[in-house]
Amino acid sequence: MASRRKARILAVQALYAWEMSGQSLSELLAFEWLDEKKNAYEPEILAFSKLLIAGTIERIEEIDALIQRHLEHWTFERLRKVDLAILRVGTYSLIYQSDIPAQINIDEAIEIAKEYGSEDSYRFINGVLDGILKDRAEEGQR
Repeated sequence: MASRRKARILAVQALYAWEMSGQSLSELLAFEWLDEKKNAYEPEILAFSKLLIAGTIERIEEIDALIQRHLEHWTFERLRKVDLAILRVGTYSLIYQSDIPAQINIDEAIEIAKEYGSEDSYRFINGVLDGILKDRAEEGQR
């Protein structure tokens, strides 16, 4: 598994923990919740994961608003927390990591959803992130 994918998975796990337990950003970024496993990650994986976690939480209102705008027949409260964490990381990546091709960000979110989400999570996540990407492209053309 590529190191960036490992970092994205760590970020999803951290955002899930943040949503469920209300841990502080500093607690999440210390990776104490990984226990002994923390030492199994290379420094660049932890660094990229920290960027994703901090960036997402710092911009959570904007990110959540974008996600909500693209939920069809769903309320924000009905989202599975794992799917929400994947969507948040994916949305942050689409908007703020322009050096990474958008399709790679979406593909990474889909692969993580296939591994950690429910049976249909990846389709749902693909649809939401694709909608956000299309909106961003249209805004750029104006």
